[in-house]
Amino acid sequence: MSTRAKKKLRLEDRVMSTIKRRPGVVILRSELTKLGGRSQLTRVLATLVAARKLVRVGHGIYAKTKLNKFTGTLMPAAAFESIAAEAFAKIGITVGPGVLAGEYNSGRSTQIPMMPVVTTGRRRITRKIQVGSKRVIYERAGGKDE
Repeated sequence: MSTRAKKKLRLEDRVMSTIKRRPGVVILRSELTKLGGRSQLTRVLATLVAARKLVRVGHGIYAKTKLNKFTGTLMPAAAFESIAAEAFAKIGITVGPGVLAGEYNSGRSTQIPMMPVVTTGRRRITRKIQVGSKRVIYERAGGKDE
């Protein structure tokens, strides 16, 4: 095995041990910058995603996986909504429940919202937060009239 391959394996091992020690489910690539360069970390994280040890949630955002005891397959370690909430908190974006979720939570509606919609206030956000086929949809509150 070449020296370069050994260094890559060591970096992958260091990244995995760091990820396992971190609290929470969401990992940002920027949290791992002390371990190596940006492109090195991107390659290692892509390798971990291919090995299904991590799930890519968005640009530079990853989530831990766990073994599903019923199917024996790896799946995200938390529900999509909690992964999205933790990701927004870590990147510093303040979001709230969407209009439909707000109506359901306050008791004004009995319809359970099926789509993960969040309101961003007047802020415009284009960042994709997605796990599998589930994706966060943004609502902007306010406008010229409000």
